[in-house]
Parts: sequence; C-alpha cells; structure tokens
Amino acid sequence: MLISKNGFEMLEYLIICLVLCVMYYLYRDNKRIKNVSDKHVYITGCDSGFGNMLAKHLDQQGFHVLAACFTEKGAQELKNSTSSRLKTFQLDVVKSESINKAAEFVKSEVKEKGLWGLVNNAGISMPSGPNDWLTIDDHKVLLNVNLIGLIEVTLSVLPLIKRARGRIVNVASIFGRISGAGGSYCISKFGVEAFNDSLRRDMSTFGVKVLCIEPGFFKTTITNVDITAEHLKKLWIRLPQDVKEDYGADYLDKTLTKVKKWLEQLADPDLMKVVWCMDHALTSVHPRTRYSVGLGAKLFWIPLSYMPTAISDFVFNVDKVKPAKSIF
Repeated sequence: MLISKNGFEMLEYLIICLVLCVMYYLYRDNKRIKNVSDKHVYITGCDSGFGNMLAKHLDQQGFHVLAACFTEKGAQELKNSTSSRLKTFQLDVVKSESINKAAEFVKSEVKEKGLWGLVNNAGISMPSGPNDWLTIDDHKVLLNVNLIGLIEVTLSVLPLIKRARGRIVNVASIFGRISGAGGSYCISKFGVEAFNDSLRRDMSTFGVKVLCIEPGFFKTTITNVDITAEHLKKLWIRLPQDVKEDYGADYLDKTLTKVKKWLEQLADPDLMKVVWCMDHALTSVHPRTRYSVGLGAKLFWIPLSYMPTAISDFVFNVDKVKPAKSIF
C-alpha cells in the first residue's frame, strides 16, 4: 500500500519530535547539582554491598559522608579506606536508642545547613521460606529491620532534610513490585514502596525529593548462596514432623539445588549499576521517581508484575520443587 506525501510528512514530523524529546530527556537527565563539597549524606548499612560502595563513591566525589555500620569492624574497615571527610558510626535500626543517638550525631555534623541526603540502604533477607515454615517472630525480625527501622530512621532526621530541601533515597527491591518468596522480605519491600510514595507526596511541598531504588538480583550478602542455604536448613530442622512429612524428606535438598542454580544464574556481580542509580538520585537536578536496576528487572520482573495473576503464578510455580503431598 502506497503512503501519500502527507503521510510521509507526518511520519517525518513524528520522528523529529521523538528525537527532540529523547535529546531533551538526556539533557535534563544529565544535569547535576553543584558544590557537593558542602553537602552531607547519611547512609545506613555501610558494612558491605551497596552501602559500602556508595559511601566510598560519594567520598571520592567530595561529599561529607555519614556512614552508619552495624558492626564496629565494618565501620573501622570503611574508615581505613576513605578520606577524613567520611565519618563512621554504629547503628542498629531496630533499636530506637541507637537511631536517636545516630540522629544526634548527624545533627551535630550538619549543623544549620541541614542534611542533603539520606539513603535507607540497611536491610536483610532472612528468615525467608515457605510461610508455614515461619513463625510470627520470623516475620517481625524482617519487618523491624527492612520497614519499621527504615521509617524510624527517616523520621529521626526528617527535619534536617527539610531544612536543606534535600533527598531521601529508599532502597526497596524489584520484589516490592511482585511477591516471589514466602516470609516478610517481599512484604517489607511492598511496604517501603508504599511509604516512599506517601512520603514523596507529603514532602514535595517542602522541596524535598523522595526517590526509590528497585534492584533486581545482585551478588550481595542478601543473595549469598551459602547464607541462604544455612538459613533454610535451620528452618527445616525446627519444623514439626508433620510439616516435614507434608513436604517430603528430600524437599530441602532439591530446593537448595534449585536456589543455588537460580542465584548463580540471576545474581549480577556489577554492584555499580545500583550505586550509579543512588548517585543519580542524590546528584541529579531532576532525579527519577523510581530506579529499576538491571536488565532482569526492566525486561522480566516489572512486565511480569503487570501480567494476569494466572501467568505470574505459572512462572513462579513452573520450576518449583513440588511437596510430597502436593495435589498437582
């Protein structure tokens, strides 16, 4: 079928508009703030992984980094590998006393300038497993760290961030979009997404930007095969005999084999992909509302989260180990 002259002109016009829109987006996306040397950023969970790498990265850029670590060893190792601008301190996000003490330290450092950035990075993934393997205390452990602790840390320094018209960066997960495992890891990340959205709207009138990082699978302690296997074995050992019989004597071994294969295939070793997004959220003049990190997140997990439930259920169940008393 022939296209008329007017049709060609319209197509050319649309292509030009699209190219201009892309160029404007790239220009806008690359605009960065100036004078980072007078800005403070408070990061939780800096012992290892994303938090540790971000602390070092921002320190190299000239930020005043306030790096909260869970252990004294983690704090000392980070301090030894960074400049004198970076200050380390211990923080346990499940203890209000520790959170308030950290907030006082942050306040003493930022003074009247306020706090430019808070990165809520601290988090755990265990205990996780089939829900009938878990107790309410298991759920509380995860929720207290990943959600309640994150909220309390944020509230403890929120006045300082409002004073600086700064940024809050909450680390959720692609599993804050779709629930892929039993336990409260996904529940906590759904909660982080909800808190992030409500806080973003509340703070917009004060000039505070609230951003969300949604990593896919990356090679950190959270996806460590040995740690995951150890936790699952502990859960299995304490199960009542009737529950073990429901699943079958070989269920744990088969599941560990599957988990090892999934984590080794899916976990991306390039943590800088996530750190770059955190950096952009803190330094861009026009930060993005959400940063979904990794090709797997963009091309598989997010599309799957929008698909009919029957499809997502099939995807999660297709390669899953079947319990001995499964009806399928």
